[in-house]
Amino acid sequence: MTSTTLDYASLKDNRWKSIPPPPGFTHTQSHASSRSPKEIAASYAALKQKRAWDLAISPAKSLPMQAFMLYMSGGGVQIFSMGIVVMLLFSPFKAIAAINTTFASFAAKDANAHSFITLLPQKIIYILCSLLQVGLGLWKCKNMGLLPTGTADWLAFETRGEAPEVFLT
Repeated sequence: MTSTTLDYASLKDNRWKSIPPPPGFTHTQSHASSRSPKEIAASYAALKQKRAWDLAISPAKSLPMQAFMLYMSGGGVQIFSMGIVVMLLFSPFKAIAAINTTFASFAAKDANAHSFITLLPQKIIYILCSLLQVGLGLWKCKNMGLLPTGTADWLAFETRGEAPEVFLT
């Protein structure tokens, strides 16, 4: 077996410099940034805000996939459909419980990263989108017949009225 080696020193020859660059390639020298440190910090803060908004609406982005999973699991009460529904009902609450650590990396430098007030609009939207997931799970439970929504489901708690007394003479 022969081993092939590449001699990088041979790439410095002039014969390789005559090859034109690939289409779309522009050779530019990298220059130091001409922006001030305040501009760089402001653009970094704006980028963090944009990423925080992306994270805030991420539960809503997963709703179509979860709805498709619920559709594919069927309408009966089987272990597979119950597992998907339980996951859909509990994961938003776990996400809401960990909301401060989720958004901590997007907080400004001068703010308390684990405070609820930091990034409050994004956190409120995140909670609302997570509650949409809970609503989707409850809708599936209703369609599976697991939620007591009809009057027949509450018959055990109804009291009977007094029977009218009838006298026959």
